Amino acid sequence: MSFAYFALKRFLKGIEVSEAFREGFVEADGFHIRYMEAGKGPVLVHLHGAGGLRLSPAHDLLARNYRVIAFEMPGFGASAENTKTQSMPELAATMAAVADKLGLDRYNLMGTSFGGKTALWLALQQPERVLALILEAPAAIRPEGAAPPPSAPEELARRLYAYPERQPPSPPVDPAVRAKTQKLVARLRGPDRDRDLETQLPQLKAATLVVFGTRDTMIPPEMGHFYRELIPNCHLVFVYDSGHAIGAERPEAFVEVVADFLERHEAFVISRTNTVIHP
Repeated sequence: MSFAYFALKRFLKGIEVSEAFREGFVEADGFHIRYMEAGKGPVLVHLHGAGGLRLSPAHDLLARNYRVIAFEMPGFGASAENTKTQSMPELAATMAAVADKLGLDRYNLMGTSFGGKTALWLALQQPERVLALILEAPAAIRPEGAAPPPSAPEELARRLYAYPERQPPSPPVDPAVRAKTQKLVARLRGPDRDRDLETQLPQLKAATLVVFGTRDTMIPPEMGHFYRELIPNCHLVFVYDSGHAIGAERPEAFVEVVADFLERHEAFVISRTNTVIHP
């Protein structure tokens, strides 16, 4: 059995492996940004989804071999309401400034769902700094008329996970925090098919990995093929029996694929195929 397996088992038995993550703050672009950091090795920056910063078992497993820095983007969580940022490219520029303030010259970048679109814009704006790009169930390309994420906790859990009953209960969210976050997400998520972004994707230089769960009901997994067609050096993987929150629901499978990709980049072990269903 791998060390990662036993680490995951400890997590599932209730031992908070994520306690290894330490909290930090940085001032950048007029914002007070919170982040969580753990591990040593090559830097992996993470940009969260529309629900805000939530550490998952995948973060803990990745921190075994990488210096993982998970940012809380301005306007999410307990941060002040963000009325300044008006577009996703602006948000990406802010997060690039945050990385710069922490002295991160070159780094791997991972974006989850909403954060996947932010990560794409950042990689386009700062091609010399992003070594590799991982997009976990990205929300940058959506079916026309796609509904925004549900606000009711029970419905949200059903959309995030294939097996919501297996997940630990989420902490209650302050209604005021939920309201300000939903307003921000609605303003920044952009159109379902963002022509400005899609016309620039063929210029993306970073080796890119797109990962979808086969049971994702938030964003249809088949949207992954658009990224494969538009991004020159893009690899598409489907993780079997996972919903939208892959890193929480299938952490070992997710981390195995991500770690292999970060090690090999263009020589990624499954790069010769369009799609692979990972067990």
